[in-house]
Amino acid sequence: MPELPEVETVRRGIEPLLVGQTVARLICRVPKLRWEIDPELNRKIANQKINAVNRRAKYLLIHLDHSVLVVHLGMTGILRVLDASVEPLKHDHFDLIFHNGTCLRLNDSRRFGAIFLVDGKPEESPPFRYLGPEPLSANFNVEYLFARSRKCSGSVKSFLMNQKIVVGVGNIYACEALFAAGIDPRRAAHRISASRYEGLVRQVKAVLTEAIRQGGTTIRDFAGSDGKPGYFKQQLKVYGREGEPCVVCHEPIRNVRLAGRSTFFCPKCQR
Repeated sequence: MPELPEVETVRRGIEPLLVGQTVARLICRVPKLRWEIDPELNRKIANQKINAVNRRAKYLLIHLDHSVLVVHLGMTGILRVLDASVEPLKHDHFDLIFHNGTCLRLNDSRRFGAIFLVDGKPEESPPFRYLGPEPLSANFNVEYLFARSRKCSGSVKSFLMNQKIVVGVGNIYACEALFAAGIDPRRAAHRISASRYEGLVRQVKAVLTEAIRQGGTTIRDFAGSDGKPGYFKQQLKVYGREGEPCVVCHEPIRNVRLAGRSTFFCPKCQR
């Protein structure tokens, strides 16, 4: 699933191509993805201009004159900007067509993506209302994270992946940040000291920043809007490396299940 760096990579790729464009019409080739697509969506957004493309958590926010079109990439979503005359591929489900003859096209083989319209302020609407802070913002800091952890007896990895605590830190980057901070992902969140949370906050920000710089991580399907894969995979220290030697101590990397997710860590470096 595309995580924060992948979605941010897509946003940066499509923003300069979309801002200033006016929507001519849209084409929905399937009636629903994760949720049903509003059959009135074409009427509601036609002839509106795109003023900005932002991101909140793993959602892309396309700001129109009178509303916000929200796109979620789901597990396998890929967005491309191309000439609207290009023949759609098998899983090209949605085209947002502009007056200049180009379109924003969504390809989503597993159909877990989502497209919906928000009137008013997105932050006041579900699913945004209860989201935690952005991990690269000043609001995500040691004071905040330590305070939120005091009542959490679950694992620190599950705590870090809780979107109500902090958004966009998915499985790959939670594993990598915890390794960089030297924290065992199985450790109870409320048993970790403030000083160690300070290191974790620092590493979350560092890992995500570098992943964005590398264009995200391509494990299976992800590609940016330019069709290129993300290159952060070459820098993964623990994720997907079960049985391979730790890059620091050479102990074999372990993989356990936490909250139903594969969790990679070094049993010697992380405590």
